[in-house]
Amino acid sequence: MSEYLTRADRMKQPAALDVARAVAEEHGVCVRPLAKERVDLDTGRVDIMPIPCGSTVASVCPTCAEKNRRLRMAQCREGWHLTAEPDFTANSPSTDQRELTEYRADLVKAYREAVEEGDENGAEEVRTEVAEVDAELRQLGVRGSLPPLDPRPQAVRKRSTRRRQDTPNLPRRPVSKRTVGAVFGGKYRPSTFLTLTLDSYGKVLGDGTPADPDTYNYRRAARDAVHFAALLDRFVQNLRRCVGWEVQYFSTVEPQRRLAPHWHAAIRGSVSRAELRAVAEATYHQVWWPAHDEIKYSGDRLPVWDSRTKGFVDSETRQPLPTWEDALDQVDEPAHVARFGAQVHAKGILGGTEEAGRHVGYLTKYLTKSIGECYEASNQRQDDHAARLQAELTVTPCSPQCPVWLLYGVQPKGARLSMEPGKCKGKAHKRSTLGVAGRRVLVSRKWSGKSLADHRHDRKTFVRQLLAEVGITRDDTPTRVMWSNTTPGDPNVPPRQHLLLRAVAERRRWKAEYTAALLASAGPPGTSATDQAA
Repeated sequence: MSEYLTRADRMKQPAALDVARAVAEEHGVCVRPLAKERVDLDTGRVDIMPIPCGSTVASVCPTCAEKNRRLRMAQCREGWHLTAEPDFTANSPSTDQRELTEYRADLVKAYREAVEEGDENGAEEVRTEVAEVDAELRQLGVRGSLPPLDPRPQAVRKRSTRRRQDTPNLPRRPVSKRTVGAVFGGKYRPSTFLTLTLDSYGKVLGDGTPADPDTYNYRRAARDAVHFAALLDRFVQNLRRCVGWEVQYFSTVEPQRRLAPHWHAAIRGSVSRAELRAVAEATYHQVWWPAHDEIKYSGDRLPVWDSRTKGFVDSETRQPLPTWEDALDQVDEPAHVARFGAQVHAKGILGGTEEAGRHVGYLTKYLTKSIGECYEASNQRQDDHAARLQAELTVTPCSPQCPVWLLYGVQPKGARLSMEPGKCKGKAHKRSTLGVAGRRVLVSRKWSGKSLADHRHDRKTFVRQLLAEVGITRDDTPTRVMWSNTTPGDPNVPPRQHLLLRAVAERRRWKAEYTAALLASAGPPGTSATDQAA
């Protein structure tokens, strides 16, 4: 006789989806896979395949986030202590590329003639042909894009390039194309670990909260966070001009306890602490935007869209708000100037040491969390501090297209009917980012000569080669396939539990084959290098 279970007992039993999710997480499988339709172009067979979601946040998908973190660790480790320059020499244009570009030049000439003659049909035909030529050039491996047929004139506003009087000057040297560090003592090639922080906004206590929240400069803190990425770009430019070579870096952005973002960077090569401090002190970023210190519209009194003028107007006077271009014409001084703080921490690191590995782990430690998740309030003061910063971020414009500009009486760039005054969908205004809306990981282009996709491909190639060496092949994988998205409500898409279990079965199969390949590659006892050395 089966044991009687109460309703409470039955509610405590795990759901099937929870069990499948736990098994998937145990085997390193994505816990929220996307259903994709795969069509075998040779046989016509259609399969619904589970595709990893690729999330970088552990609270969304812990397995995908951990895989991304490990790839970032490999990327950081591979480029930090390079001894040879990465080869970025561009290939010579092929005959097909040159001929197709010459043909495009003839099309541009024909388009100009059609426009001058008022031949709209002829001009449209040329536009279509040019679009096809550009697509073919991309398929042939041409990077970038050629000038458009109808270039849009851009308003040129002259801004003073003279350095601010309140900032020290920087030494400037010709920048060579070298990216690897110099050798010291004939055998040492150290690199640098650097941490930069933002300026102070008021005295803070040990828990990171302001000693006096009423005098703490939340406005400047919010604006510095929004423009932090631009300030970092300016620092790297100044650093390269100061040291005279193309400094390369792998860096992450993390929040401090006071919620201001700071920058951890692995820099290839040795840079003196004196130079780093001088560059940080002399670096600033000027934001040439309209003034946004005083909110002019709030509550029920907000600008409204006027269909006749195709823009926003005052709801009472019906007077049009200044457009973005008109507002910029009135700007004669920067609306904000972002600077670094006085704290600059730098340390020399030798490649291949335990210390280098420890710093790689430190750089990537929090990459599975969002900016907001890195900060966990443990008392009411910390929670209030985060709430006040977020409240300031909600009224801080994040870009020229931000609808928050309407609160300050300025139409954002590209204003349209769908915009709601003061409501922006940008990430900079959310609690999960704390103003840092860009990428958490910033990597220079010549760091390792590889993108994250390249490192992912290297891992797959290594596994396939190892399997092929011991005679393990995947004959059931089609060679010519086409992928497409599934539509919501498609009856052919199985439930998520089925997708999870299918991915787990595939993962177990792959792991068994990989383990067998490792054992086979080791050979019988006494044949491996380790056994012979013993």
